[in-house]
Amino acid sequence: QVQLVESGGGLVQPGGSLRLSCAASGSIFGTMGWYRQGPGKERELVATIATSGSTNYAGSVKGRFTISRDNAKNTVYLQMNSLTPEDTALYYCIARVLSTAANVWGQGTQVTVSS
Repeated sequence: QVQLVESGGGLVQPGGSLRLSCAASGSIFGTMGWYRQGPGKERELVATIATSGSTNYAGSVKGRFTISRDNAKNTVYLQMNSLTPEDTALYYCIARVLSTAANVWGQGTQVTVSS
């Protein structure tokens, strides 16, 4: 069974940092990444990382967030620094199953940036 399990969300003050993790299991995965959905907003891309390590970031997080992965552990990370209230959202992990080219999603982890 293909499964993504996210962790690391929480409440943080503006300017603070958080590190999200997403452990994937049940298949072999290609590109992995993170999306987020803020209150009253549509889901948006945050960052992706290919198996090669090539990365892609949304302009709003470039320079503040860093995506990385451990292929041996099928785990993707999102290091978030200099957080602002605008980063408050439910953060979803996404991974592409290589055998089917289907995307699978995690259940989401809440990040709240507030003083």
